[in-house]
Amino acid sequence: MGTVTGFDPVTGHERTRAALAAAVPRLVRLLRDAPDLDAASGVPVWTVGDVGAHLAAVYLAYTSVASVASGDGAMDRDCLLPPGDVPFAERIAALNALSTGLVTGEERARLGDLLAERGETFLRVTEGLAPDTPLAAPWYGQDLPLTLATVTGLMLSETLVHGLDIARGAGRPWSIGPDEARLVLGQSMPTMMVAALDKEKARGVRIAFDLVVKGGPRLAIVVDDGTMTVTRDAPPRAYDCRLTVAPTAFLLVSFRRMPTWQAIARGRMRAGGRRPWLAPRLGRLVATP
Repeated sequence: MGTVTGFDPVTGHERTRAALAAAVPRLVRLLRDAPDLDAASGVPVWTVGDVGAHLAAVYLAYTSVASVASGDGAMDRDCLLPPGDVPFAERIAALNALSTGLVTGEERARLGDLLAERGETFLRVTEGLAPDTPLAAPWYGQDLPLTLATVTGLMLSETLVHGLDIARGAGRPWSIGPDEARLVLGQSMPTMMVAALDKEKARGVRIAFDLVVKGGPRLAIVVDDGTMTVTRDAPPRAYDCRLTVAPTAFLLVSFRRMPTWQAIARGRMRAGGRRPWLAPRLGRLVATP
């Protein structure tokens, strides 16, 4: 069944902060070197500048909720809340569409500087806060419990994945290291997979997945009739399907930046266990905007 490994949340959080502190300057240089902000990016409907504007809005939103937790400020959330109780994927799609228009004019012309300022501010206002500090981000839904550790992992994932989108549009190199990907998968994936579950598709489904990320973490993903739990380094149990994945490849597949077949063909993902044919179900059960 595998060995349960120990995980120190404080160390994991500090490593994620360090990875974010290293990734932000890379992102800033990438945007400053981009020859054309109006060029198409790796996101089909966005330009390079749109991706940068989206990131600037994301950085501002996460910094604002962190500032509230640290007692350093407050935020007006009304402009970030989609009307009504809409499904998670629709909610995020609406927010993404809104985000690209929040940075315009002179700010859009200095996206690199803006991201540097906001990234540094996030790290400053969260310094010394415990990783389990609760943060309120109602644009994800009122019932989603977020912690500082999760939000820091989300900041890192946005930086890495959208950095790739910018690089693809700008014709510049961009790397996502396996250690960076492991931090994202361990810090934010357990919370966000549950939030993104398509409850209608999951109705009547009962499957236990053992997600083994090479080098860690290991996630127990249990779908039970419209609900999902994701537990890091869970005690041994019986699973229907085991997925063994390379961290960077799985991160890119999860964010639809790499086709699943390509990761499989390159030996970066393989299924095993009692019912390996269930592996594709996981991607279909988790909604993507």
